[in-house]
Amino acid sequence: MSEIVRIGPYHPYLLEPELFELRVEDGVIRDVDVRIGYAHRGIEKVMTTKTYEQAVFVSSRVCGICPVAHTTCYCETAERLLGIRAPDRARYIRTAFQEINRLQSHFLWLALLAHALHDHERFMHIMKEREAVVDLLEFISGARSHHAMNVVGGVLRDFTPKITSKIREVMNTLKPLSDYTIKMLETGGPIGSKVEGVGPLSRSDAIRLGAVGPVLRGSGVKSDVRSDDPYAAYGEVDFEVVAEGDGDVRARAMVRARETAESIRIVEQALENMPEGPIRAEYGEPTVGEELGRVEAPRGELIYYMRSNGTNRPERVKIRTPTYANIYAITRALTGEKLENARAIIESIDPCFACTDRVVVVDVKTGRRSRLDACVRG
Repeated sequence: MSEIVRIGPYHPYLLEPELFELRVEDGVIRDVDVRIGYAHRGIEKVMTTKTYEQAVFVSSRVCGICPVAHTTCYCETAERLLGIRAPDRARYIRTAFQEINRLQSHFLWLALLAHALHDHERFMHIMKEREAVVDLLEFISGARSHHAMNVVGGVLRDFTPKITSKIREVMNTLKPLSDYTIKMLETGGPIGSKVEGVGPLSRSDAIRLGAVGPVLRGSGVKSDVRSDDPYAAYGEVDFEVVAEGDGDVRARAMVRARETAESIRIVEQALENMPEGPIRAEYGEPTVGEELGRVEAPRGELIYYMRSNGTNRPERVKIRTPTYANIYAITRALTGEKLENARAIIESIDPCFACTDRVVVVDVKTGRRSRLDACVRG
């Protein structure tokens, strides 16, 4: 006997509205249907009503957890349309600042995983120590979120000696927290033991379903835009592309935990090797054409497509976010699993539904409605 279990669109599991319909037989998930579209905000359209400079701040609002990735991707794509290159010092500042943002994002998710597994002690410990990263972002930019550091042509604020010293100090305090999260996720560890073997996603399925970021690397695929297609100053720093082979929730979590150590290394190298010089380039009139840019956001590959008609406003902006790419993979990870594991599996892609949502398209002549659904039939 099967039954439909609905998680959402409003549910304590979910920080944002989305609908998961699970067909369950004897406590096991057999079919999965994911419906998105409950928090569409029309950001792509809004960008076309703003100048290239104004739209930077709109791109930051796509996601409050990884705004630096969005503004970096937007700015680098726009800069190619405008025929300019950010100065070397700006590229290094972008790299360091994006990795600091990655640290706060990864630590937040690791804390939320502990919370989902009812380990409130570790949730509170990680959140308490993570506060140093959020304070650092505010110290550098003046804001705890939507930091307004990136601008077309470079960055808005320089790294002064005082800021550089503060960054180094915080990076040193974060190394024990990085070790703490890795140890808790080891085989037999307090968190690792709870999610080991849960929600496996094979290497072939991860590739076939278009997974990105820690979800893809958790299935053993060493794919990272920072290494595969370097941007900012990533081609000038040394770091390891972290991958785990098991493909389960523990592997996806361990990728993020190990990446925190790599982010600290990248920040320290960027500060050590940062060149002197200006932090913003001047530019002239936009060219007519189109460009595609991509960066490695904390959740995975983020893509911006931008088209210019020669005016001071982009004619079209299209954004492909990491959660959008990972929805199909999560349906496979859920299928065949116990219902009780659904929350941990959904959490394991670090979902951001507000930046994922797309509208229902209605043909006014025929009345035909189309939407994006992600589903797997068992």
